[in-house]
Amino acid sequence: MRMVDLIEKKRDGLELSSEEINFIIKGYTDGSIPDYQVSALTMAIYFKGMTEKERADLTMAMVESGDQINLSQIQGIKVDKHSTGGVGDTTTLVLGPLVASVGVPVAKMSGRGLGHTGGTIDKLEAVKGFHVEIENSEFINLVNKNKIAVIGQSGNLTPADKKLYALRDVTATVDSIPLIASSIMSKKIAAGADAIVLDVKTGAGAFMKTLEDSKELARAMVRIGNNVGRKTMAVISDMSQPLGFAIGNALEVKEAIDTLKGEGPEDLTELCLTLGSHMVYLAEKASSLTEARELLEASIKDGSALEKLKVFLSSQGGDASIVDDPSKLPQAKYTFELEAKEDGFVSEIVADEVGTAAMLLGAGRATKESVIDLAVGLVLRKKIGDQVKKGESIVTIYSNFEDVNEVKEMLYNNITLTSAKAEAPILIHGEITE
Repeated sequence: MRMVDLIEKKRDGLELSSEEINFIIKGYTDGSIPDYQVSALTMAIYFKGMTEKERADLTMAMVESGDQINLSQIQGIKVDKHSTGGVGDTTTLVLGPLVASVGVPVAKMSGRGLGHTGGTIDKLEAVKGFHVEIENSEFINLVNKNKIAVIGQSGNLTPADKKLYALRDVTATVDSIPLIASSIMSKKIAAGADAIVLDVKTGAGAFMKTLEDSKELARAMVRIGNNVGRKTMAVISDMSQPLGFAIGNALEVKEAIDTLKGEGPEDLTELCLTLGSHMVYLAEKASSLTEARELLEASIKDGSALEKLKVFLSSQGGDASIVDDPSKLPQAKYTFELEAKEDGFVSEIVADEVGTAAMLLGAGRATKESVIDLAVGLVLRKKIGDQVKKGESIVTIYSNFEDVNEVKEMLYNNITLTSAKAEAPILIHGEITE
């Protein structure tokens, strides 16, 4: 088999066989196929696409390129949730304890974040003492005992995907739906879940800016999952404005606590109940989505979801007393209010730019080497459709330095007020199950 022949085959729009895809991924991972040939192949895929069979084969070839997590010792159906990212995306912090509280095992492998705010692990590390450096055996024991644990990503999970993504990043082939879908699904499948719920974002703060592209990506990932034997479904959710109110690590932990108490932002609560219902249903803990949602709502109401958060945090060394006293979370030295310059209605909040403003405060990483400040960030006081009076706060800025003029300017430039009332965006744009 020669790589040049396979590039030519894909250039001409023909389907690569399973053996050919395995040959490519194995050769690229071990270094016997050079970057420039794989670069030519990814460009051919960018223009010619891939069939459903090719996508499933590519995903599994990347899964098999490294470690795979064996969760067979965990009792019950393991359901994982993946979000395609966004601003103020606090869902995992809420969903983990919430879904675990009704008996669904949540065996979560998470990473650290590049961008607006930290990843799930960074956020959890705002809780003093909490750590994810646990042995696999301890991870499995904790999930069996408490129904929830979070572990850091293995260094050798899907190495082919890491290598391929780095190449796509510098060859203008990131925006290929077959390659994006295979990349995301390879990591989820290698992490050992039996079923996967995808939260695919759409809008200004999302990877996919248009609803059409978001739906296409969701369909591609759902089909890959189902084709390789994992029950998979997707929810398309809005990211034209930040989710919830908080953007920043400790601030998001506090918001997650509020949400598990039943006092969280409406949009965050609704999305968590929607995603959680699908997780409970796929785990066969409820016979319908309606029954699943009722279980989750009851768990928030009777305090079991909040209790599960305490158990989860303390089992991994965290100070669970922050649940009752969030003032024990890291606190910023200064707070500033972004005051409205006129009366009006909020008509636009450009999510990714507001996220960048939080990163300027130190809430996220601009590079892998950046150190996150867990205390800082933003809390929105108004969302799209809300009325605001001149001088009223639109955003509270939490900072550990006094000069926040650049942050204020960025926020003013990306939060628009108009005289006419704007409609709040639709939160959930659809669900895809096949």
